[in-house]
Amino acid sequence: MEMDHADHAMPVAAPPEIDTMPAAGRGRVQLTSEQERALGVTYTTAERMTVSREIRTVGRIDAPERSIADITPKIDGFVEELFVATTGEAVQRGQPLLTIYSPALVAAQEELLTARRLAAEVDPEVSEAWSNAQSMLEASRRRLGYWDITDEQIERIEETGEVTKTMQLVAPVGGIVLEKDVVEGQRVTSGTRLYRLADLSTVWVEGEVFERDLQFVGVGSQAHIEVTAYPGEHVMGNVSFVHPTVEISSRTNRVRVSVPNPGLRFKPGMFATVFFEVTAIRDDIAVPLEAVVVTGERNLVFVRDEEGLLDPHEVVLGARAGDRVQILSGLLEGETIVASANFLIDAESRLGATGGGMPGMQHAGHGEMIAPAADPDTVGQDTAGTAAHRGHDD
Repeated sequence: MEMDHADHAMPVAAPPEIDTMPAAGRGRVQLTSEQERALGVTYTTAERMTVSREIRTVGRIDAPERSIADITPKIDGFVEELFVATTGEAVQRGQPLLTIYSPALVAAQEELLTARRLAAEVDPEVSEAWSNAQSMLEASRRRLGYWDITDEQIERIEETGEVTKTMQLVAPVGGIVLEKDVVEGQRVTSGTRLYRLADLSTVWVEGEVFERDLQFVGVGSQAHIEVTAYPGEHVMGNVSFVHPTVEISSRTNRVRVSVPNPGLRFKPGMFATVFFEVTAIRDDIAVPLEAVVVTGERNLVFVRDEEGLLDPHEVVLGARAGDRVQILSGLLEGETIVASANFLIDAESRLGATGGGMPGMQHAGHGEMIAPAADPDTVGQDTAGTAAHRGHDD
């Protein structure tokens, strides 16, 4: 018995990194009050609860893609005068941007006036001739319209009967001039980008959300935005798009938040912090994270039964929120579980299942009878350890 006791007094080897022992193969453990205090074991109850958490990420403010417009001429010509000459200017829809001289525009004006004179001279009673004249007039108007000449300019040509050397190109949309690629006197060709405009009344904030958090962030989710340039201020936005692919290296997914921008205070290129307040656990069983033993292949909690035995239960984990983790299966509401010192209990449970154990511990693995706890009056005389060994020897 002395040699057997000496063997049990040897240090216990650390558990392997990858656990291959099933939960059913672990022994049940019983501790005395003195042993619980010595190991620092505490207990908690599995309860249903609703827990919120905050998802935080950093994003960059961008101009909305659908609000960006390039201004390009549809004819060749020369820029005579610029009305919008600098980047950053605010432009209204229909506002003149520049005047352009184009031989094609001059010819089109002359055709319009000729068609108008012919239409006025034809007798309406001669239906075919009058119809042809009206068709030519409408075709002349359409040609100018296709070149982005406004209806007001066309009407003015017809009213005055005069051909102008230059014509104005106006902004088809409103917004802020992000880029200006034209100067006075420049020769331009059809399709040349002259300006890039963007409507910044609403901006996008795009950030990266970890893959594990995607279940909480979807289109329509509300977000709280803070910008470094305006400390202490915040605005609310909504998720307008979740990108369909995950970045392989970082395991993150891009999420786009649309944010109102009154006063155009948020500038494209600024960095912003995005917060999502989400309900991670909704009316479900949750336990403290430290109550779960993560072995590498499975997750365990130790349940205390009515007799005080600690029984290992394999559980399936769900979402995490702060210091709580959701239990999807393996644990019932109201059960008492070990909340701390789990790894010591797990080590003893593994030893107990193989017939070993640490000095002074009691086991109930493999259907064996649990030896009674040591008499408190004999503590210090190794009585508890001897009783435990007799239980195993029997």
